[in-house]
Amino acid sequence: MNHLLLAFQSLPSTALHPTNENDRLALLAFKDRIVGDPLGILTSWNESSHFCNWTGVLCSKKHQGRVTVLNLASQKLFGSIAPHIGNLSFLREVNLSSNSFTGEIPPQIGRLLRLRYLDLDYNNFQGKIPSNIYVILFEFEDIELSYNNLTGKIPIELQNISKSLQIIQVSANQLTGSIPQMLGNASSLIYLSLARNNLQGRIPAELGKLLKLKFLQLSDNNLSGEVPLSIYNLSSLVFQLALAKNQLHGQIPSDVGFTLPKLRRFYVDFNYFYGEIPTSFQNATNLEGLDLGENNFSGVIPSSFGSLKNLTILILSNNQLESAEGEGLSFLTSLTNCTNLRWLGLMENHFKGELPISIANLSVKLEGFTIGGNQISGKIPKEIGNLVGLTKLVIINSNVTGEIPSTIGKLKRVSELSLYGNRISGPIPSSLGNITQLLKLQLYDNNLSDSIPPSLGNCSRLEYLYMDNNFFLGNIPEQIFSLSHVIELDLSWNSFTGQLAIDLAVGKMTNIVQLNVSHNRLSGGIPRTLGDCLMLEGLWMGDNLFEGGIPSSFNNLKSLVMLDLSNNKLSGKIPEYFQNFSLLQYLNLSFNDFEGELPTGRIFGNVSMIFVAGNPRLCGGIHQLGLPSCKIRDKKLHHLIIMISVIVLCSIFLMVSLLVIFAYRRSKRKASTSTDVQDPEQYPKISYAELSQATDEFSSSNLIGEGSFGSVYKGILSQDGMPVAVKVLNLKRKGATKSFMAECETLRNIRHRNLIKIITVCSSIDFRGTDFKALVYEFMQNGSLEEWLHPNEDQTGARKLSLIQRLNIAIEVASAIEYLHNYCQPSVVHGDLKPSNVLLDEEMVSHVGDFGLARFLSVSQNQSSSMGVKGTIGYVAPEYGMSTKISKAGDVYSFGILLLEMITGKAPTDSMFKDNFTIHQLVKTRLPERVIDIIDPSLLPEVQEAENSKARNMRRGVGVLESLLAVVEVGVVCSMKSPRERMEMKDVAAKLYAIRDKFLHR
Repeated sequence: MNHLLLAFQSLPSTALHPTNENDRLALLAFKDRIVGDPLGILTSWNESSHFCNWTGVLCSKKHQGRVTVLNLASQKLFGSIAPHIGNLSFLREVNLSSNSFTGEIPPQIGRLLRLRYLDLDYNNFQGKIPSNIYVILFEFEDIELSYNNLTGKIPIELQNISKSLQIIQVSANQLTGSIPQMLGNASSLIYLSLARNNLQGRIPAELGKLLKLKFLQLSDNNLSGEVPLSIYNLSSLVFQLALAKNQLHGQIPSDVGFTLPKLRRFYVDFNYFYGEIPTSFQNATNLEGLDLGENNFSGVIPSSFGSLKNLTILILSNNQLESAEGEGLSFLTSLTNCTNLRWLGLMENHFKGELPISIANLSVKLEGFTIGGNQISGKIPKEIGNLVGLTKLVIINSNVTGEIPSTIGKLKRVSELSLYGNRISGPIPSSLGNITQLLKLQLYDNNLSDSIPPSLGNCSRLEYLYMDNNFFLGNIPEQIFSLSHVIELDLSWNSFTGQLAIDLAVGKMTNIVQLNVSHNRLSGGIPRTLGDCLMLEGLWMGDNLFEGGIPSSFNNLKSLVMLDLSNNKLSGKIPEYFQNFSLLQYLNLSFNDFEGELPTGRIFGNVSMIFVAGNPRLCGGIHQLGLPSCKIRDKKLHHLIIMISVIVLCSIFLMVSLLVIFAYRRSKRKASTSTDVQDPEQYPKISYAELSQATDEFSSSNLIGEGSFGSVYKGILSQDGMPVAVKVLNLKRKGATKSFMAECETLRNIRHRNLIKIITVCSSIDFRGTDFKALVYEFMQNGSLEEWLHPNEDQTGARKLSLIQRLNIAIEVASAIEYLHNYCQPSVVHGDLKPSNVLLDEEMVSHVGDFGLARFLSVSQNQSSSMGVKGTIGYVAPEYGMSTKISKAGDVYSFGILLLEMITGKAPTDSMFKDNFTIHQLVKTRLPERVIDIIDPSLLPEVQEAENSKARNMRRGVGVLESLLAVVEVGVVCSMKSPRERMEMKDVAAKLYAIRDKFLHR
């Protein structure tokens, strides 16, 4: 009893006041909602001390110990706010920022009529801003709700908004609707930030009445229209005017530097502003940051920028700016006066000329210098080594020549060095190994040669290394594979030789996600320690000389999404464990020497994901792959059967020889004008009656296409219910019978997953006694490529091909033609490649069909097309009209036109192509800058979305537009007028594979 009395005596006299009990209970209720207090901040909130002494709580002496301040900022608390906070009726300040509070902001806060300061920034509050909170704004001074997950609109009930309100900060939420005009009544407002929300509509001109405003941040919304002139006239703006990443347009007023003379930061990037950059910016002498990037500004860079002594950031990238006539890049010299410059961005404009030596005099504080995507020529000045403060240097996609200066090794602070897409030659200087802070090195698409210096291994922090598409020679240094932090490594399309480092080195790359060493001349076995790279998602080793089997350690690579081992000398069985890789989406094992039975589970059951062509000893698998069945298991039995088969074949050969002699003598007695042709022997026969029943008597409702020599019907075979396509020859048409025999003969000798497959044939008479010939194919559920590229009115909007679908189709068609040209004995020329002869199955896998004009090259090489153009107008090679012998180059030309049609959406027979103006000329004249002008309109949304969101590939920016350009360039080369200038089909296929690989690694 005595100790209780002493406790009461120790409290201040105000503690016994009855109204204080409400505050104490309210605070305890607040504490009850805190479910996490790792710093133990609320341990003091107990009965051993008065609540006015609790951590974060301040009381008023004037009002008998009532709570006036609750400040628990940055205490790592998590929980929700109890509605009892509304009982702290004397609260003037609430600061709960930088914690992890969740739930909604309790509307009871609106009862705190004395509240002047509310800071709930950097939490996870959800729901709407309570509408009644604005009731208390009539004397509010500061409200900060940024970096939460608040939704809904900014309430428009702002008539009572405080004349003394100075700060409104609700950035980085998910607020919608428009900016209320009534904000213009907050005449004392100094700081207004509504950035990073989903606000729409125009910027209210009423904000121009905020004559005390010093900071205006409206970036990262969906605001549109022009910026009101009243905003540009807010001469009080001192700290920042930020309108970036909206949909604003219009011109920047020419006098902006006079109307905003005190402004420090002006950010309007990622909008649609246009016109020239005002020279009046020179009057804003306090300007520190100027970002006009990602707009449509034109003209030249004002030389007066050199007078802005305080300028630290100047970003003018991605506009239409150009060099002054005859001055080249001399404007860089004027910027040497900006001694505080830290970041200079000049990417993607129309600047011309050589980099001046004067860049060495740019600020020693310069950290970022990006100037790629222009028409820069000449060499990189060796004086660039003076910019020792650089952390990022980007000179890309230009016409820079010469060697990389050895002085670049002085830039020891650089973390990103990007010089790709130029014509830089010579070796990599060994001094590059001095840049030990390097995280990203991009040198791809140049003419670099010699070997990679081992000193590059000193860059132990490297995470991204891209050196593909150069002329590097020799072994890949072991030191490269010792870079344990590397995430992506691309050394493809070079001339590296030797083995892939020593086994132990490769396994050190434990963080690697993407590894590409394809298209080199590497040999030896695949390193077994690659199986230690457990994070690998993409592995490309195709087009080398690797031999041996796939290491068993690959069973550890469960994260693989793409694996390409094609075009090597690999052997052995294909591991069954690939069936268990749930993330694997692309497996290319084609053109090796694998043998045995192909699995059928998971990825092996999807023909659009698995590629095994060119492995003649493989068998089994799903039937769509067209591999032979694995019926012979016992090796001794296999040899026995071969011996018996040889004996039987020899006997048959003797018998057939006698029959041929007999038939030949008999044929002498037949009329020379006879057109009777024997049925192809290797195909099963089907009767006319069966086909008539299958197609409902060749009903017009089942007609799915008409060609030069007949009509195609959809049918259902009664035996097994299989859907088929029946091509009925019009024997009255001259050449129809020859076409029938050519197609039978061609398809009998070839087998490829991307070639149409004949199921059966019919050579009979119909019910009227007339000769009847038909070919029965697999039915392709998705019709022809023609129907997708040029849909009729009923199909418009329903059939659209994405870029990756077009790439897949192009690769599959190229692979099929490459197979005909290079892997058939004798070689086959298709002769009539066009969209209507490219058929798509239910999984959108391509199948080349219609071999009515196909010719075996060994038989046809002496035949010319002097009898008339063979093929289809628009797709047929021009040399065929000049009695030129048919050739593989003719197919390449047709493929090139097909490729251009796939990208442009225009057929070569379009009405716009006349008077010797062709689709080839249309495309060639738009390359490279205006490729966007000629692409298929249905691809534009994909391009726009990628460009707007900067959906580049994850390492180098190979996005939609870049990939389209690369494909178009292949089409142009393939469709050159001279056959000598065209690519070979194997190179076409390889190039398209590479384009797709880069696109998929975005």
